[in-house]
Amino acid sequence: MTTTQELAMEGEKHLEETIEAAFQIISAMNDELCNPSLWSTSAAASSTTGSNGSALVSADAAGIDGAPNHSESVGGGGGGGGGSGNSALDEASLRYKNSVTSLRAVLAAIPNSQKAKVSETENGLETPEEEDEIEKLEEQALSLRKEIAEKNVHVKELIDKFRQLIADISTWQSPCSV
Repeated sequence: MTTTQELAMEGEKHLEETIEAAFQIISAMNDELCNPSLWSTSAAASSTTGSNGSALVSADAAGIDGAPNHSESVGGGGGGGGGSGNSALDEASLRYKNSVTSLRAVLAAIPNSQKAKVSETENGLETPEEEDEIEKLEEQALSLRKEIAEKNVHVKELIDKFRQLIADISTWQSPCSV
């Protein structure tokens, strides 16, 4: 049985992996966008310039038709592969998906772990030593409550005596007419 604390540590590890993979995705996207040699040659060939000077890319080159186009190069040459599972972006995406799946599994297991712990204590699966310790702690808490109540009564008495003393001092220091 995995404890909630162990699941939390495992979840933290998966969360760190997820963040690292997300960072790698962003880095890979940045690399692909900033490196013209990784761009698809069909996208570069089919782009045209509009009237305002900006590049217009055809639907085929932009991948709107559903075909993958990121970091693919025609004939397999040039930009270090891509699209076929070999690019850094594809690897980072796969790592991200796997780490998110693992993180979700851990998060789903935490409530089950807590329910198991609650049912374990409800079914009396505690050891006699634990029960004895709980009983001792409850007795100690009761005695501390009694002690606090007694001290509160004593403090109240002291405050009342202090008020009476202040009243006496103020009476003694009052100006007397001679």
